[in-house]
This record gives sequence, C-alpha cells and structure tokens, in this order.
Amino acid sequence: MTQTTLPRVVIAGGGVAALETLIALRDLAGDRVDITLVAPEESFAYRPMTVAAPFAAGNANRYGLARIATEFGARVVQDAVHEVRSEEQAILTVEGRRIPYDHLVLATGARATPAYERAITFGEDVDEQALHGLLRDTEEGYVDRVAFVVPNETTWALPLYELALMTARQAWSMGADRVRFLLVTSEERPLAIFGAAASDAVAGLLESASIEFIGSAYTQVEHNRLIVDPGGRTVDVNRVVSLPRLEGRRISGVPADSEGFIPVDLYGRVAGLPSVYAAGDGTSFPIKQGGLATQQADAVAETIAAAAGAPVEPQPFKPVLRGVLLTGGDKRFMRSGVAGGQGEPEVAAHTLWWPPAKIASRYLAPFLFGRDEVATIEHIRGDHLAVEADIATTADVQAAGIAVS
Repeated sequence: MTQTTLPRVVIAGGGVAALETLIALRDLAGDRVDITLVAPEESFAYRPMTVAAPFAAGNANRYGLARIATEFGARVVQDAVHEVRSEEQAILTVEGRRIPYDHLVLATGARATPAYERAITFGEDVDEQALHGLLRDTEEGYVDRVAFVVPNETTWALPLYELALMTARQAWSMGADRVRFLLVTSEERPLAIFGAAASDAVAGLLESASIEFIGSAYTQVEHNRLIVDPGGRTVDVNRVVSLPRLEGRRISGVPADSEGFIPVDLYGRVAGLPSVYAAGDGTSFPIKQGGLATQQADAVAETIAAAAGAPVEPQPFKPVLRGVLLTGGDKRFMRSGVAGGQGEPEVAAHTLWWPPAKIASRYLAPFLFGRDEVATIEHIRGDHLAVEADIATTADVQAAGIAVS
C-alpha cells in the first residue's frame, strides 16, 4: 500500500482529546493511516496546572504541536475547522483551506465564557493578575469575605475547590485569619460525583481550612452579594471567584444541541455524518474533564484503527472519573465510575493510577510523563507503594519499580 492510498484521518483540535487520539491511533493502527492535525494553536498547554500558578505551586507547561505531530508521524495545519462537508468528505477551514478526509475527528473543545459579570473567572484564559490581586488584598486587609461559586450548570467543579483550599491556606499563612471563605455550589455534598468517601474527605479539608460549604444552592451574583436559592438567602461578600460557563463551538454542517455540543454515541460517532467522530469537551457528555476526554478519544481511535484493518476490537466509552485535588498541602487522589463506568469509588493520599498525572490517560499521560515529569517519580513513590494499574500496563508500572496491587 502506498502513502497516497492510506486512509486519511483528520483530527481537528490541539487539546487533550486531539492529542490522545493522535497517539492512540498511531499506536493501534501503526502505518495503516495518514494523519493530519488541524489546530489553531502552535502549542498544547497543560491547563490543569494553571490553578497552581498564582500560588507558585506549579505551571501549565506548553508543548509544541508540530514537534508532537512529527514524533507520531503526522502533519500539522495551523488553522481551525469552519465547516464539515460530509457529502464531499472534506472540511473547510477558517482560512479557506479544503482538506479531504476518510475519517474526521472533531476534538475542538468548548468555549469558556464568564458565568457572572461581577466575578473573577478562572478558566481557559485565567486572569492570574486578578487572583494575585485577591491574595494581596486579603493579606493587606481590604477583603474579609470571599466566595467561590460553582456556576449552577457546571458538573466538573474540582478546580474551584483547589482554588478555595489554596487561597485559604495562603491567607492563614499570611496571618489573615479574620477572612471568611465560602464555597457555594449546586452539589448536595462536596465533590459528590466521586462518591461518599471522597466527599467526606473533601468536607474535612474544607472544614480544616475554615471554608464554609453551602450546598444545594443555585446562585445569582450581584454587586457585593450573593442571592442563594432556594429561599432567596443573601450573602454579603467582597470578592467572588467562579468557574466559567462552557458552550460548544458550533461548526457548520455538524449537528449540535441547544448549547452547541455535539451528540455522539459510545464510540464517538456523530449521528448522520458517516466517518465523522467527536471527543472531548465539545461533545454532549455532561462532565467536561480531561481524563474523560481521553477515554472518549481512545474509543474513537480504536474504532478508526479497526476500520483501517488493525487487529483491534473497539470498546465503547465507559467513563471512569479520576481527579487529583491540589490542596496547598498533601494531594488527594480520587477515582469513581460514572454514567455506566466501572470501579468502586476510592480516595487516597497517594496515587491510585500511573502515571500520577492530573489528566489520567492511557497514551497522553505516559508521553508527557516521559518528557518532563520523570523527576517527580522519586517524590511520589515509596518502596512499598501500591498503585492501581488500570491506565498504564502492569509491565510499565513494574518497570518503574512500583508494586502493583
């Protein structure tokens, strides 16, 4: 088979789901496919660590997309998909390029917009200066009540818990012990999505940091106050920190729900568009989280690899939620099957998976870990540390010198 006869796979996007699809597809299909990555960005940012930057506890590393693509035998077109012309099996880009495909993967992510006008919005384009200003004002006594508000429709709230815990810890370390912190959310219990044990553990962390938890709350933010329903309770505050509201990136020719998200089946196939798939935050799956995006991408990659003749039996998306909670002190590792996923809920102060990345994934995490996280192995591992090997293979874990449970 010559290069020109290989099935053409176009992956639209440069984020977590796109890179997981790229690496997985090359591993599963080998040289059976020709891959093009179409992304508007020059680099991939490891966004889960942006939460640590204001506290000098970490940074969102960046990785050049062209270098990654070259490493996995793909080409990059720096552009964005504008329209899918399924009858022609081609995409039209924002800059007017026409790129044909045999298989198309839409991993374009979601668009973050402020949920509240009068709030510091922590999102894709986090305003670090605003958070630095909040910490400074807290230390200097200009702020005595700070609310961390989870938007009513948000299902992945962990980053806001991290911000609340690290802000409170830093405030206490600076002697600002008169400041009151609140965390307001529609969740009944803290991070209830991870199960009762994890929720209890997070509740304990909030209590130890003197953060008041207000659950089952639907919140409006006005100037210097919150209006919390049910009941219309008002809470006076000086500052509000919130996560963004997410909406889908509507693409001409692609079906979408009322919020712009793409409906897909358990193999990532887009209804009504042959050979078109979607994975990640841009799909209609309600929980927008990096690890889940990679699991969707794996299902897509397996399906395409099988279609290209690889000896692969495609498996449907069975979501298992894994999250690392940064606290400003010891981390908490949490795991739970959701929406048909498998596994009992777990929480621990040591890693439950390998590599111990914020974005737990089968392909992207080991790739990034091998590049710049190797130095953390000695920090997190011990002579008798047990690690659940449900992402990396058992052989991979044992090769790193870690006991497998």
